[in-house]
Amino acid sequence: MTITESYVEFGTREARGVSPTYERLSLAASRDEELLALVETLPPAKRQPNLLFGVVRLLGGPVDDPAAFHDFTLTNWPAIEAELRARAVQTNEPGRCAVLLPVLAALPQPLALLEVGASAGLCLYPDRYAYRYGDHLLGTGEPVLDCALTGTAPPDRLPEVVWRAGLDLNPLRVTDPADVAWLDALIWPEHSHRRARLRAAATVAATDPPLLARGDLVDDLPALAAQAPPGATLVVFHTSVLYQVPAPRRAAFTKLVRGLPGHWIANETPAVLPHDALPEEPGEALHNVLSLDGVPLAWTRTHGQAMTWWG
Repeated sequence: MTITESYVEFGTREARGVSPTYERLSLAASRDEELLALVETLPPAKRQPNLLFGVVRLLGGPVDDPAAFHDFTLTNWPAIEAELRARAVQTNEPGRCAVLLPVLAALPQPLALLEVGASAGLCLYPDRYAYRYGDHLLGTGEPVLDCALTGTAPPDRLPEVVWRAGLDLNPLRVTDPADVAWLDALIWPEHSHRRARLRAAATVAATDPPLLARGDLVDDLPALAAQAPPGATLVVFHTSVLYQVPAPRRAAFTKLVRGLPGHWIANETPAVLPHDALPEEPGEALHNVLSLDGVPLAWTRTHGQAMTWWG
């Protein structure tokens, strides 16, 4: 996929109907030859629209006006480039727990959770959040995670989690204001509800911080998984992470995780984690496939806002 195509796809499949600001900005950027020439000087993994937009927001730049965004980016490119090369998209969206919950609640309890690509670890607390599936409310307190669920009944219990750990090349800390500022910059402009959710989830995590290890998803996963307590069901999971991993490493990870004890939950686009004979995708928006031990179960929206179950 060319850089132009990636910006068009982000605008039409990810941002459309979800963020008018980013839809407009991404489509304008796809036609901005000066801007794309700068982006092309970056390594492929650093060319993502949401990475560029997040860095510009972090540096105080405008994203609501494509012309102003163009001027700011070209004027401040050295600083922007430095941030782009140093950072990665680490959107730590606790809302994704709402699509993981039906699987987690059905596994043998208690659970030992290990998230690959954990960022600050906010998705390691599915037992501490509240959920709203239509009229069905589960759990108490904040944040409350809303999910439009079709195709199956909502879960009727929260999982019991006795151990939680995360693996990331650059783990973030919810107790570090600079790390929280980056997480905030990655949230799309209109999404005030997600900012409130981030703050509430960060408060939960800060009271009982998870074990976050710096490491590679292939080289360092076995040693971290070995720390899970005996008697708990190990669950290795990841969501919207593998697109940032080169294809050979994705294949090595898939082979490795299938051989670990316990279970493997993936929530990724079929482009990066293919499955055979998937049902038709519900609409033109980008969806992930939720799977358990390699068996696909549902289409999910990327921030956890909706799930269409068929498994």
